[in-house]
Amino acid sequence: MTFIINKKKQVLAWLAAGILLVFSMIAVGGLTRLTESGLSITEWNVVMGAIPPLNEADWQSEFDKYKQSPEFIHKNFDFTLQDFKFIYWWEWIHRQLGRMIGLVFFIPFWYFLLKKSFTPKAVRRLLIIFVLGGFQGFLGWYMVSSGLVNEPRVSHYRLAMHLSTALLTISLIWWLMLDIQAQQKNKASLSGRIKKHHLFGWITLGAIAIQIVYGAFVAGLDAGQIHNSWPTMDGQWVHQGVMLNGFPDSLHTSGSITTIQFIHRWWAVVVVFCIGVLWFSARRFKYLQRHHWPGLHVMMGGVIVQFMLGVFTLLYHVPIWLGLLHQLGAVIVLLSTLHHLHRLNYQKF
Repeated sequence: MTFIINKKKQVLAWLAAGILLVFSMIAVGGLTRLTESGLSITEWNVVMGAIPPLNEADWQSEFDKYKQSPEFIHKNFDFTLQDFKFIYWWEWIHRQLGRMIGLVFFIPFWYFLLKKSFTPKAVRRLLIIFVLGGFQGFLGWYMVSSGLVNEPRVSHYRLAMHLSTALLTISLIWWLMLDIQAQQKNKASLSGRIKKHHLFGWITLGAIAIQIVYGAFVAGLDAGQIHNSWPTMDGQWVHQGVMLNGFPDSLHTSGSITTIQFIHRWWAVVVVFCIGVLWFSARRFKYLQRHHWPGLHVMMGGVIVQFMLGVFTLLYHVPIWLGLLHQLGAVIVLLSTLHHLHRLNYQKF
């Protein structure tokens, strides 16, 4: 299947830049959350919001708006203007990166479109990515707005939607890049053990997606700040606070937070097991080409490092640098698994 008619190298470089920007967006988003800066800007102004406060009067105006928010009233009531500036800049940078991603995508897209570099199928896929990116920006505000009403806390459901959409966006860009790189190759017909391996790979990808969603729940509910021991939870393999019969009406109870952490820590074992099965089963295939192995090794090594990062993040009560590395590790595991699944489609066995 042909996607790029001309300027293939330039298009790939453009998509690679998009992946790096989205990856940076996820990193800054993680820092914004870990530094508790996400509720500092209380308005969503797509155009004029790109201009930060330029003088003390502007800063005081923004600070006065923040003083009306639940976070200041119930939590940060002792904040000075300097304290506010710190959290403001993290949220501003996060939003500014979103604007930059939109421009970096939109302008080159029209350039390549006018140069007739894309096939219609490529155009459709790029438009889906563009719409998803815009929706991601809306979800960001939808998430923030949930913490500006009654409690100084964003909805963990909306946080999970916001993060999941970002990861879906970067995954679609990555898959398109892999398709463009392989567009001169014939797609393989999978059968037998390879077909089963491929199917199990997609099941593994589903397990990774579930783990990422629960990771967002843990972040949104600060569930990493309790039961900071491993492998047991305060000496118990199944903590007495775990609710095996479902969640109560309010998910902000200690029992529900304990349950979410319990699921997240043990589903990580499921993910490691699944990727381990993929890696060991792939080693049995004698005809894997050399270009296939780097991604497979990154997937296996990445999930081991990611698991260890999760454990240490928990043990040390979620320090910012460990929490950020743990979030970015999920992106590496996700993209390397997609790489393995994609390469199987173009592999001769």
